[in-house]
Amino acid sequence: MPNIPELKDICTQIRRDILRMVHANNSGHPGGSLGCTEFFVSLYFEIMNHNNNFSMDGINEDLFFLSNGHISPVWYATLARSGYFELAELATFRKINSRLQGHPTTHDNLQGVRVSSGSLGQGLSVAIGAALTKKLNKDNSYIYSLHGDGELQEGQNWEAIMYASANKVDNLIATIDYNKKQIDGSINDVLPMGDIAKKFRAFDWEVMVEKDGNNLEAIISCLNNAKDLSAKGKPVVIILHTEMGNGVDFMIGTHAWHGVAPNDEQLADALSQNPETLGDY
Repeated sequence: MPNIPELKDICTQIRRDILRMVHANNSGHPGGSLGCTEFFVSLYFEIMNHNNNFSMDGINEDLFFLSNGHISPVWYATLARSGYFELAELATFRKINSRLQGHPTTHDNLQGVRVSSGSLGQGLSVAIGAALTKKLNKDNSYIYSLHGDGELQEGQNWEAIMYASANKVDNLIATIDYNKKQIDGSINDVLPMGDIAKKFRAFDWEVMVEKDGNNLEAIISCLNNAKDLSAKGKPVVIILHTEMGNGVDFMIGTHAWHGVAPNDEQLADALSQNPETLGDY
């Protein structure tokens, strides 16, 4: 059984990491990062079979691909807290010559990152390629990926969605961060997506909807159920209802914090709502 109190402590600390990283360089994307914190903690600390003794090939381990690469703060903090690199490196976020750029890159051999991302719409295609490679190598590990809901407005996604089902890529578990917001506002105001779950079902995916996407128990249960649905001829997608800016009362539920850093006063307020649990970097 998962140790929920321990996982909650990790979530709180990672939220502190996100806030401090973005504030220090007055640049970055706190809203989506905060909203996906429980997902990342569930994935890396409970669900995935992964190895922080990192190798690019990832043989016999589960792999994760972040498509909406602008929420790199939550991924970097999760990787550091998982032991992929030293916590102190988080202080270099978005600085010149840092490995921790605003969007994840691979040219500086950053442990845990297997592909550059942030050009939205491309991550699912990459994840499908990795999943097919696993199949060819008779490696029964899983491929996980995360995508923004607004990112689904990119057409390449739908080619990949069609391809995955047609080719029975059933070792793939994709998750959609369904907070219903993007940089310019509500997805319904920018470009309505309609019923995303129905769309995936129409493309012959196995679809799960989790409406409590900031609840650790719910996410862990959902991911375990997704694994049970895998290897049965269809790719699996989780529509994960999250709250952008979750954990900080003045950030939650608004697109205004998609890509805005808190000032000194706002940082102090946000950190007071997330007391230190595991030690800051």
